[in-house]
Amino acid sequence: MLPFLCLIYFIAYLDRVNVGFAALTMNQDLGLSATAYGLGADIFFVGYFLFEVPSNFMLKRVGARLWIARIMVTWGLISVAMAFVTGPTSFLVLRFLLGVAEAGFFPGMILYLTFWFPNSVRAAILGVFIIANPASTIIGAPLSTSLLGTSLLGLAGWQTMFIVEGLPAVLLGVAVLVVLCDGPANARWLSERERRVLQNAISRDERLNVHSSWRAGLLSADVWRFAALYAALMMGVYGFGFWAPQIIKSLGGLTNPEVGLVLVIPYAGATLAMYLWARHSDRTGERMWHLALPAFAGTAGFLYGGFADNVYLSVVAFTLGAVGIYATLPVFWSLPTALLGAPRRRVASHSSTPSAI
Repeated sequence: MLPFLCLIYFIAYLDRVNVGFAALTMNQDLGLSATAYGLGADIFFVGYFLFEVPSNFMLKRVGARLWIARIMVTWGLISVAMAFVTGPTSFLVLRFLLGVAEAGFFPGMILYLTFWFPNSVRAAILGVFIIANPASTIIGAPLSTSLLGTSLLGLAGWQTMFIVEGLPAVLLGVAVLVVLCDGPANARWLSERERRVLQNAISRDERLNVHSSWRAGLLSADVWRFAALYAALMMGVYGFGFWAPQIIKSLGGLTNPEVGLVLVIPYAGATLAMYLWARHSDRTGERMWHLALPAFAGTAGFLYGGFADNVYLSVVAFTLGAVGIYATLPVFWSLPTALLGAPRRRVASHSSTPSAI
């Protein structure tokens, strides 16, 4: 189950940030200014924010299997439609609709994983799952930049890229209906004893959670602290994801395929750091410093990278920034999933979603 969840998150994140690679040629073709591109990149999160909690309500109502399949098919079709934008207006509309379509996917996945894994192993499991985030760029960066030089049916390279990278989401959405089940109770591949042991472990964690009403969750200082912290982390993740290709190209005079290869370096470091750091946090049982130290390192890396005028120093600094910011994510998500009850977990994720804006 977990490798399949990693795969669909891999595709989701690739379709979310491949606009950063498309911008290397798309902006000029469409006459998009830096302001228009930045607004289009970020307006995704407006749709995501507005529809995230309703989407999670539907996930709970109709079941994870059916609702995740719906999310994937609709976002895949809209991602393919990005190939046919004609200017700033259609670019903004489709980016907004992509956020609406994908709303609830990531927090829904986090909630889904709490149905299967007790808190004692959750940071490591979340680390494995969220690895799909930087890993999507390790593969997606050279793939996307190579597609920029490819023409499908006479379309421009960036149009080809959106089609080739959008269709897998549609196909995997159909596969979700076959592969996933709504929870351990529905898993035919578990024995009766395995289901009982697993559900007992999850129930013990749930008894330790702070369950509350929606009103109390919105008024909870813990919820807003988690939301503010996650917003800060996501500014680093998406700021780098949306703008790094253009920054790297402007520093080194590199070709588009070379930009894709260079960006493999920071994301490969981030992938390894995320996995090892989450495992170390689980082994020691320590969360606070495992969250704070990589956040400090990520801040330092991005600050220096933003001012460096040498492509080599910039890549080193951005690698430190990516390693730091990504290493925080599984440790961060182990905290609200352990300390907040289900209603407040959904409030927390909703409050922090539009962080890239």
